[in-house]
Amino acid sequence: MSRRPLLPAINSEPTVRSLYRMRNKAFLVAPVLVLVYGIFRVFDGFDGERGPGIAWTAGHLAFMGALVAFAVVFRRLRAMAGTTLATVTAVVATAGAAALFGQFAVDVVVGLLNDDHAGMAAMSRQVKAVPGVGPLFYDLGPYLFYVGQLVLVVQVALAGRAKAWTPFLVLADLAMPFVDKDLIPVGALLLLVSFRQFTRPERPAPRWRTRDGAAV
Repeated sequence: MSRRPLLPAINSEPTVRSLYRMRNKAFLVAPVLVLVYGIFRVFDGFDGERGPGIAWTAGHLAFMGALVAFAVVFRRLRAMAGTTLATVTAVVATAGAAALFGQFAVDVVVGLLNDDHAGMAAMSRQVKAVPGVGPLFYDLGPYLFYVGQLVLVVQVALAGRAKAWTPFLVLADLAMPFVDKDLIPVGALLLLVSFRQFTRPERPAPRWRTRDGAAV
Protein backbone atom coordinates (compact mmCIF):
# COMPACT_ATOMS: atom_id res chain seq x y z
CA MET A 1 0.00 0.00 0.00
CA SER A 2 1.56 3.27 -1.16
CA ARG A 3 1.63 6.29 1.08
CA ARG A 4 1.27 9.82 -0.11
CA PRO A 5 3.97 12.22 1.08
CA LEU A 6 2.85 14.54 3.84
CA LEU A 7 4.62 17.48 2.16
CA PRO A 8 4.94 18.29 -1.56
CA ALA A 9 8.30 17.60 -3.10
CA ILE A 10 10.55 20.64 -2.88
CA ASN A 11 11.51 20.26 -6.53
CA SER A 12 7.92 20.07 -7.76
CA GLU A 13 7.05 22.60 -10.45
CA PRO A 14 4.52 24.62 -8.36
CA THR A 15 6.98 24.86 -5.47
CA VAL A 16 9.81 26.00 -7.74
CA ARG A 17 7.57 28.64 -9.30
CA SER A 18 6.52 29.86 -5.86
CA LEU A 19 10.12 30.18 -4.68
CA TYR A 20 11.03 31.96 -7.91
CA ARG A 21 8.25 34.52 -7.42
CA MET A 22 9.27 35.10 -3.81
CA ARG A 23 12.87 35.77 -4.79
CA ASN A 24 11.84 38.07 -7.62
CA LYS A 25 9.66 40.14 -5.29
CA ALA A 26 12.89 41.40 -3.73
CA PHE A 27 13.43 43.45 -6.90
CA LEU A 28 10.27 45.39 -6.01
CA VAL A 29 10.62 45.37 -2.23
CA ALA A 30 14.13 46.90 -2.24
CA PRO A 31 13.35 50.10 -4.22
CA VAL A 32 9.92 50.53 -2.61
CA LEU A 33 11.44 50.48 0.87
CA VAL A 34 14.15 52.92 -0.25
CA LEU A 35 11.32 55.15 -1.48
CA VAL A 36 9.63 54.89 1.92
CA TYR A 37 12.91 55.84 3.61
CA GLY A 38 13.39 58.82 1.31
CA ILE A 39 9.86 60.12 1.95
CA PHE A 40 10.22 59.77 5.73
CA ARG A 41 13.56 61.56 5.51
CA VAL A 42 12.02 64.52 3.68
CA PHE A 43 9.23 64.80 6.25
CA ASP A 44 11.71 64.47 9.09
CA GLY A 45 13.59 67.53 7.86
CA PHE A 46 10.64 69.91 7.82
CA ASP A 47 11.55 71.27 11.26
CA GLY A 48 15.15 71.91 10.22
CA GLU A 49 16.60 68.89 12.03
CA ARG A 50 16.49 65.17 11.43
CA GLY A 51 15.81 62.89 14.37
CA PRO A 52 14.92 61.76 16.85
CA GLY A 53 11.31 60.77 16.38
CA ILE A 54 8.92 58.49 14.56
CA ALA A 55 9.95 59.63 11.07
CA TRP A 56 13.64 59.06 11.84
CA THR A 57 13.08 55.58 13.28
CA ALA A 58 10.51 54.42 10.72
CA GLY A 59 12.58 55.65 7.79
CA HIS A 60 15.73 53.95 9.02
CA LEU A 61 13.90 50.68 9.68
CA ALA A 62 12.49 50.82 6.14
CA PHE A 63 15.97 51.21 4.68
CA MET A 64 17.27 48.35 6.79
CA GLY A 65 14.50 46.20 5.33
CA ALA A 66 15.56 47.34 1.87
CA LEU A 67 19.12 46.21 2.55
CA VAL A 68 17.90 42.71 3.42
CA ALA A 69 15.99 42.65 0.12
CA PHE A 70 19.11 43.87 -1.71
CA ALA A 71 21.03 40.86 -0.40
CA VAL A 72 18.51 38.65 -2.23
CA VAL A 73 18.71 40.89 -5.30
CA PHE A 74 22.49 40.57 -5.44
CA ARG A 75 22.24 36.80 -5.31
CA ARG A 76 19.75 36.79 -8.20
CA LEU A 77 21.89 39.16 -10.26
CA ARG A 78 24.92 36.94 -9.67
CA ALA A 79 22.98 33.96 -10.99
CA MET A 80 21.88 35.95 -14.05
CA ALA A 81 25.42 37.03 -14.88
CA GLY A 82 26.74 33.52 -14.22
CA THR A 83 30.43 34.36 -13.90
CA THR A 84 33.09 34.13 -11.22
CA LEU A 85 33.48 37.90 -11.35
CA ALA A 86 29.76 38.26 -10.64
CA THR A 87 30.12 35.99 -7.61
CA VAL A 88 32.95 38.12 -6.23
CA THR A 89 31.01 41.31 -6.96
CA ALA A 90 27.90 39.96 -5.22
CA VAL A 91 29.96 39.15 -2.11
CA VAL A 92 31.43 42.67 -2.12
CA ALA A 93 28.02 44.29 -2.61
CA THR A 94 26.49 42.18 0.16
CA ALA A 95 29.34 43.14 2.50
CA GLY A 96 28.59 46.77 1.71
CA ALA A 97 24.90 46.19 2.47
CA ALA A 98 25.89 44.68 5.83
CA ALA A 99 28.03 47.76 6.59
CA LEU A 100 25.13 50.07 5.76
CA PHE A 101 22.81 47.92 7.88
CA GLY A 102 25.17 48.39 10.81
CA GLN A 103 25.31 52.14 10.24
CA PHE A 104 21.52 52.45 10.18
CA ALA A 105 21.16 50.18 13.20
CA VAL A 106 23.46 52.53 15.12
CA ASP A 107 21.37 55.51 13.97
CA VAL A 108 18.15 53.84 15.15
CA VAL A 109 19.60 53.10 18.59
CA VAL A 110 21.04 56.60 18.90
CA GLY A 111 17.66 58.05 17.99
CA LEU A 112 15.87 55.96 20.57
CA LEU A 113 18.31 56.83 23.36
CA ASN A 114 18.18 60.60 22.91
CA ASP A 115 15.50 63.27 23.20
CA ASP A 116 17.03 65.84 20.86
CA HIS A 117 19.26 66.15 17.82
CA ALA A 118 22.21 67.53 19.79
CA GLY A 119 22.27 64.45 22.00
CA MET A 120 22.11 62.22 18.95
CA ALA A 121 25.02 64.02 17.30
CA ALA A 122 27.16 63.73 20.43
CA MET A 123 26.46 60.01 20.82
CA SER A 124 27.10 59.39 17.13
CA ARG A 125 30.52 61.01 17.43
CA GLN A 126 31.32 58.75 20.36
CA VAL A 127 30.32 55.66 18.34
CA LYS A 128 32.39 56.74 15.32
CA ALA A 129 35.39 57.29 17.60
CA VAL A 130 35.47 53.58 18.44
CA PRO A 131 38.41 52.05 16.51
CA GLY A 132 37.27 50.44 13.27
CA VAL A 133 33.69 51.68 13.39
CA GLY A 134 34.28 54.72 11.19
CA PRO A 135 35.94 52.93 8.25
CA LEU A 136 33.67 49.87 8.49
CA PHE A 137 30.26 51.47 8.83
CA TYR A 138 30.74 55.00 7.47
CA ASP A 139 33.86 55.80 5.44
CA LEU A 140 34.51 52.70 3.33
CA GLY A 141 32.08 49.83 3.87
CA PRO A 142 28.92 51.49 2.49
CA TYR A 143 30.60 52.37 -0.81
CA LEU A 144 31.07 48.66 -1.50
CA PHE A 145 27.28 48.44 -1.64
CA TYR A 146 26.91 51.15 -4.25
CA VAL A 147 29.85 50.15 -6.44
CA GLY A 148 29.04 46.44 -6.21
CA GLN A 149 25.41 47.03 -7.16
CA LEU A 150 26.34 48.99 -10.28
CA VAL A 151 29.02 46.53 -11.38
CA LEU A 152 26.62 43.61 -10.95
CA VAL A 153 23.95 45.30 -13.08
CA VAL A 154 26.51 46.11 -15.77
CA GLN A 155 27.56 42.45 -15.89
CA VAL A 156 23.94 41.31 -16.18
CA ALA A 157 23.37 43.79 -19.02
CA LEU A 158 26.52 42.62 -20.82
CA ALA A 159 25.27 39.05 -20.50
CA GLY A 160 22.10 40.09 -22.32
CA ARG A 161 19.88 39.48 -19.29
CA ALA A 162 18.90 43.14 -18.78
CA LYS A 163 17.96 46.07 -20.99
CA ALA A 164 20.88 48.14 -22.24
CA TRP A 165 19.61 51.25 -20.43
CA THR A 166 19.44 49.52 -17.04
CA PRO A 167 22.97 50.42 -15.80
CA PHE A 168 22.37 54.09 -16.63
CA LEU A 169 19.18 54.24 -14.55
CA VAL A 170 20.88 52.43 -11.67
CA LEU A 171 23.80 54.87 -11.89
CA ALA A 172 21.35 57.79 -11.81
CA ASP A 173 19.72 56.29 -8.71
CA LEU A 174 23.06 55.88 -6.95
CA ALA A 175 24.06 59.45 -7.85
CA MET A 176 20.94 61.07 -6.38
CA PRO A 177 22.07 61.06 -2.69
CA PHE A 178 25.39 62.64 -3.69
CA VAL A 179 23.58 65.43 -5.55
CA ASP A 180 20.98 66.01 -2.82
CA LYS A 181 19.73 63.48 -0.30
CA ASP A 182 16.22 64.87 -0.71
CA LEU A 183 16.33 63.31 -4.20
CA ILE A 184 16.47 59.79 -2.75
CA PRO A 185 12.77 59.19 -3.57
CA VAL A 186 13.44 60.10 -7.21
CA GLY A 187 16.35 57.67 -7.33
CA ALA A 188 14.19 54.96 -5.76
CA LEU A 189 11.62 55.39 -8.55
CA LEU A 190 14.36 55.08 -11.15
CA LEU A 191 15.57 51.91 -9.46
CA LEU A 192 12.03 50.56 -9.40
CA VAL A 193 11.80 51.08 -13.18
CA SER A 194 15.18 49.38 -13.60
CA PHE A 195 14.34 46.36 -11.45
CA ARG A 196 10.79 45.87 -12.74
CA GLN A 197 12.07 43.82 -15.68
CA PHE A 198 13.61 41.24 -13.33
CA THR A 199 10.26 40.36 -11.78
CA ARG A 200 8.92 38.84 -14.97
CA PRO A 201 9.25 35.06 -15.45
CA GLU A 202 12.08 34.12 -17.74
CA ARG A 203 10.90 32.73 -21.03
CA PRO A 204 12.63 29.67 -22.48
CA ALA A 205 14.56 30.12 -25.69
CA PRO A 206 12.39 29.60 -28.79
CA ARG A 207 12.51 26.10 -30.26
CA TRP A 208 12.45 25.87 -34.03
CA ARG A 209 10.64 23.02 -35.72
CA THR A 210 11.37 21.30 -39.00
CA ARG A 211 8.70 20.55 -41.59
CA ASP A 212 8.12 17.11 -40.05
CA GLY A 213 7.40 18.73 -36.64
CA ALA A 214 10.63 17.73 -34.88
CA ALA A 215 11.99 20.31 -32.46
CA VAL A 216 15.51 21.55 -33.00
